[in-house]
Amino acid sequence: MATNNTATQILLLKGAALWLLAALLLAWCLVGLNLELAPLHALFPGKPSRLLQAHLDFLLMSALLFGFAAAGIGLPRLVAWAMVVGACTNSSLFLLMALFPHLDGPQPQADAWLQLFKLYTFASIVTTSYGFGRAAWLMLAWTRQRPGRA
Repeated sequence: MATNNTATQILLLKGAALWLLAALLLAWCLVGLNLELAPLHALFPGKPSRLLQAHLDFLLMSALLFGFAAAGIGLPRLVAWAMVVGACTNSSLFLLMALFPHLDGPQPQADAWLQLFKLYTFASIVTTSYGFGRAAWLMLAWTRQRPGRA
């Protein structure tokens, strides 16, 4: 599949930058929660650990996107989009649990929102797995074509 290496690198860099900014915003929200700011406790009534997980996941996904962009292997556009979208949706699962605690816990309250959350979770996992899995596979193939490979 033909790719425009520069276009996919820019897409990955834009996604990485956006999700890094999201991680920084969540870091400040964590500081506010720690300082007992009432508006933030009202905004995030769920477990603070879920907000921390969202923050860390956005950081991790940003690092992965930056890394793949830096490798410059020329990913197909669909793979790059799946990576960027999956990086956001996967990280946002924790954020949604911090915002809506009824989605979290051993026995979540069964309602239409929980069913929608489960569908969103499944779609996120599929998208993220396809994007990063295919990118990893393509990177392995790319390394096998290089002289001096191990």
